[in-house]
Amino acid sequence: MTGTKLLMNFEVTATSHRLADYRARGGYATLEKVLRDMRPEEVTKEVATAGILGHGGAAFPAGRKWGVIRLNDEQPHYLCANADEGEPGTFKDRWILEHAPHLLIESMAIAAYALQVRHAFIYIRGEFDLAWRRIAEAVEGAYAAGWLGEGIAGSAFALDIVVYRGAGSYVCGEASGLLTSLEGRKGYPRNRPPRLTVRGLYQMPTVINNVETLTNITGIVRDGAAAFRQVGTAKSPGTQLISISGHVQRPGVYEVEYGYPFAKFIREDCGGVLGSLGLKCVLPGGISTTVLTAAEIEPLVLDHASVGAAGSSLGSGGMVVVAEGTCMVRFLQVLVRFYHHESCGQCTPCREGMGWLHRIVDRIVTGDGQPDDIDRLVAISKANDGTTICGMGDAAGYATVGIIAKYRDEFEYWIRNGRSKYGGRLEALGHEWVREAALHG
Repeated sequence: MTGTKLLMNFEVTATSHRLADYRARGGYATLEKVLRDMRPEEVTKEVATAGILGHGGAAFPAGRKWGVIRLNDEQPHYLCANADEGEPGTFKDRWILEHAPHLLIESMAIAAYALQVRHAFIYIRGEFDLAWRRIAEAVEGAYAAGWLGEGIAGSAFALDIVVYRGAGSYVCGEASGLLTSLEGRKGYPRNRPPRLTVRGLYQMPTVINNVETLTNITGIVRDGAAAFRQVGTAKSPGTQLISISGHVQRPGVYEVEYGYPFAKFIREDCGGVLGSLGLKCVLPGGISTTVLTAAEIEPLVLDHASVGAAGSSLGSGGMVVVAEGTCMVRFLQVLVRFYHHESCGQCTPCREGMGWLHRIVDRIVTGDGQPDDIDRLVAISKANDGTTICGMGDAAGYATVGIIAKYRDEFEYWIRNGRSKYGGRLEALGHEWVREAALHG
């Protein structure tokens, strides 16, 4: 467990976002080495050998994605850093942008060299302020110092990076929706195939990686794939940035080696649950992942295989801790309200289903719920599963079905009695994690 450093060897300081600080710690030396000593295909092979998994939620191997790009095919290739971090409870990419922007830029330059990319993009969430100012300043500084633009480090390699601000759409965090927005159109996700590595931005081969994924590239190439694989597990090598919020003593961003005990992370490293309350459940990777009870996380470790076997996912690393006494009906109400608001409306099951879920839960909370409302929520969720272009309909269903499966008695109590089984102060706890995420995320 490493709580003070980001990305294994990058220590955050008050000036770590500045070019002079980054250069003093050896910044851009790896890019120079790559341009001087390595061929593009050698860089991709090193990343593939390292086995780094995508940190945006899907955990797809980055090297395998890069390997789809055909070099010397006389087509323009594009690279995009997905910095549209909109998953509630997730704020680790924002932390990187604020404290280590040059590490992202150097890593993107290395990736662009490997993929024969001339123009790259950082698609950043519109609500971000400090993160946007930091990355925009870093890009400007990199141009002024010759690390972007023509003839980088005296080589024939040239790269331009554009920082593009989104308008706050949750769906634009989905890769194809992001590209549609970047092209200047409404941010609707696309049907696939073809894959974005075949027909992406402007219908050209495009690699999209999450900010955290890309930021690891410099360390992988600098230290070698073997060193990267010494940390973590065989199937999940390296580390994961966890942004933890909710009813927890020490919320924030932690770097965790894959394979670290789940319950120990919450109890010891994060100080346990607020106050004297016990742990009720955890959303391991953002609100789109299935809730796990306190008993379920006890035997788990923080890697994709372990959490996946328990029926959930590490997702985007946005962990939400929920205390005993929290009303899960109210909690679900907050979640489905978010999904309803953020549905782009392109797909009928999501456009209609999100509103339907929201209205039913609202009806239960106002005391007008019917006994069959619980099964209706499950049926709508399952009808959305696999029927939408992007995964938003699926995600809302996972959250809804998971909560109902484990806390059905709370819904039955509210429908039967017209109120929560948790009276007074504790009923409000279902909303407190939202405020915590806003404060610390």
